Amino acid sequence: MSQRGFYQPKGAWVGDVIPWQEGEAFHLFYLHESRNVPQDGMPWHRVVTENLVDFREAGEALASGGPAAEDFNVYTGSIVLDGDGTHHAFYTGQNPARTGPDGRALQVVMHATSRDGMQTWQRHASDTFGATAGYETGDWRDPFVLWDEDAQLWRMLITARHAEGPARRRGVIAQCTSRDLTTWEAAAPFWDPRRYIAHECPEVFQWGEWWYLVYSEFSETFTTRYRMARSLDGPWIVPEHDTLDGRAYYAAKSAERDGRRFFFGWIASREGSHDDGAWQWAGTLSVLEAEQRADGTLALHPTAELRETFARPVDELVAGTTLRAPDGYADVLTPADAPTSFRLVARFHITPRTSECGVLLRASADGDEGYALRLEPQRGRLVLDRWPRRTTGAEQWQISGDVPFAVELERPCSLEPGDHEIEVIVDGDLCVATVDDATVLSTRLYDRPTGRVGAFVGEGVVTVDELVVFARGSDETAPERSEENLVAAVP
Repeated sequence: MSQRGFYQPKGAWVGDVIPWQEGEAFHLFYLHESRNVPQDGMPWHRVVTENLVDFREAGEALASGGPAAEDFNVYTGSIVLDGDGTHHAFYTGQNPARTGPDGRALQVVMHATSRDGMQTWQRHASDTFGATAGYETGDWRDPFVLWDEDAQLWRMLITARHAEGPARRRGVIAQCTSRDLTTWEAAAPFWDPRRYIAHECPEVFQWGEWWYLVYSEFSETFTTRYRMARSLDGPWIVPEHDTLDGRAYYAAKSAERDGRRFFFGWIASREGSHDDGAWQWAGTLSVLEAEQRADGTLALHPTAELRETFARPVDELVAGTTLRAPDGYADVLTPADAPTSFRLVARFHITPRTSECGVLLRASADGDEGYALRLEPQRGRLVLDRWPRRTTGAEQWQISGDVPFAVELERPCSLEPGDHEIEVIVDGDLCVATVDDATVLSTRLYDRPTGRVGAFVGEGVVTVDELVVFARGSDETAPERSEENLVAAVP
């Protein structure tokens, strides 16, 4: 993988990202996951980027406190800058050897400061505090600190759980307040929907007339969601489509520069580097940009900076290619394999009552095997499918034939008859698909590292107004574009 636009440290993985923007640079602190056994303590590392596609290592930022320390594991938190120019890091400390009354590892909020531009940090052990009354001591993490201009105080949002109530619905974003960033007092919960197990990595920001609350649902879906309000005090509105991405993109938090807002999350790896492997914690850093619609809701897509790294067209279908299958299936593929890293842009005109259509990725020459990003207009969703699926035996019911798609990789989107666009960025085993520059589905493509691309329709008619494959200029695996690469229109 070329790493341009994505980032993963050598021999390790990116966990939760703590973004901080200053000057022209984004300082991306992250949980550095080594997956060593036995565990050797979780540190924060830092990478820096100005252009959102090239990341330079700045090394370890906050080291593990050591085997006996409260912060053996340095978990998620936030950065703020005070009026004196001092940076403050608030973070979660956890040590499996230090347990609470329920036998679970204690989680505490800890504090460190930097007076040299975040090069070194001084810990302040006396500022450490654990869960306040009424909350579980084993869930007290991910402190997010912001300045409340109206109230003239600092607010701290904390991932917490009520000590009592149904186990799956105790999640709450607790709140503490401070005047000096040192002494914190318990306040009423910031958000208490009694909805999920926990609301991880919370953040709040203002954009124009709207406030946004973003959190990652630690529950059955494991996805990053957002809420909207006209005031920092709520009430919080649930947008029609409230997720930023799908199951594979987690713990996304944002930073703003020049009026643009970017989300920094990680695309999860899978166990064994196989499509059927269980999702793992941590993976590869991926950046998405948010656009604010007129009604305040958010549209997500890859950054223009990432798109611009794919500048060389290498393959395409003839514009106006029509696929007709009113009661069947039809597809068309490029004559050559796509490069290892590529950007595909496909524009479709979908006729009424079409059941499905989309693009094929890394497909066999006959299109029978490969990955499919499928638009389902009648169900209003984008899904990822693949064939062959996992086989547990020779019988029909033993080939996952009753599984309609990769069920955790589904994104709702509006697909009225008419014109729609699918953009796909593939970089090694990473895949980021976007519908109509607004709906993103990120995932991994492990089992098929090569293959062709194409378009398909099932039970309907679509016209492919455009399908172009772009490669990076330095990608030597990409074929040169020629007239022979054009696929003739299908009658």
